[in-house]
Amino acid sequence: MTSAPAGTRALIVGLSGHRLTPGERAFLRDVKPWGLILFARNVDTPEQVADLVAEGRAALGWDAPVLIDQEGGRVQRLRPPFWIDYPPAEQFGAIYKADKARALTAVRLNSRLIAADLATLGIDVDCLPVADLRLPEGHGIIGNRAYGSEPSTVAALASAAARGLLDGGVLPVVKHMPGHGRAPLDSHEHLPTVTASRSVLEASDFAAFMALNTLPLGMTAHVVYADLDKHNPATTSRLVLDEVVRGFIGFDGALMSDDLSMNALSGSLAQRARASVAAGCDLLLHCNGKPDEMDAVAGEAPVLAGTAASRAARALALRVTPPPFDMEQARHELAVLLELPV
Repeated sequence: MTSAPAGTRALIVGLSGHRLTPGERAFLRDVKPWGLILFARNVDTPEQVADLVAEGRAALGWDAPVLIDQEGGRVQRLRPPFWIDYPPAEQFGAIYKADKARALTAVRLNSRLIAADLATLGIDVDCLPVADLRLPEGHGIIGNRAYGSEPSTVAALASAAARGLLDGGVLPVVKHMPGHGRAPLDSHEHLPTVTASRSVLEASDFAAFMALNTLPLGMTAHVVYADLDKHNPATTSRLVLDEVVRGFIGFDGALMSDDLSMNALSGSLAQRARASVAAGCDLLLHCNGKPDEMDAVAGEAPVLAGTAASRAARALALRVTPPPFDMEQARHELAVLLELPV
């Protein structure tokens, strides 16, 4: 099913542990969020993760999207001993400086391997690629998660990474729109303000996303761009989402907020949710699995309808069954491309 059932809410939620609790099962059945997102707290063994994914979908009653952050490097929820560690984005950027073709082949194959890992578990959305730039004034929360500091480099590698996921039947989520790399603070903890002019941002941070504007899903940045809207971060700024994300960048996929429980945002969870919807977010993301917070966000999440529903359905239509894929051979090829011991 590519379209969500009637009554589905524009909401993606986290879960608390390795299995659904009775309360979570009732919440999913009654609230009908569009999707689920998994974190390390939800991961034990491959069999357990696959069972949790199946439980969640059974409670929702349809083939709902299940998301995860599996970037590689510091940010990957699936780790050894059951899954391999993937390299950070920065590693592909370093190769790109010397050999563009090799870097593009490597990053696409890397994502295809990640997609294969996810598909065996039933996970069909990866919050990758990161199209933020790595800039000297930026906080280390992005750091080596970025492919580089040049928009053209980041756009090329992020596009190839997204293609690898799509080849494997997994939907990419480009983040963090319209650019977190210049932010001087970690938005998990504080609200960052970027003071660069709009013209500088359009030539750099925002430009990196323009080649990615046809991707099916995107995630906002909890970042204030003072030259555009000095009061509101992108997630809750109608001006930034309209004029930059939908306008200058031209993104027409389904746009989700970053996690509404992050400390960058102010106000109650209900207020954050209302502000994000009012600004133009198609989907609300709440990650920590805390029931009281989930209830507060759910109370403000609209039923998925209109343009938001069309964008979400268009994204889900890209979930394809990939052709046979030899993971061992692909891992060997990737190691050669990365010049690792084989």
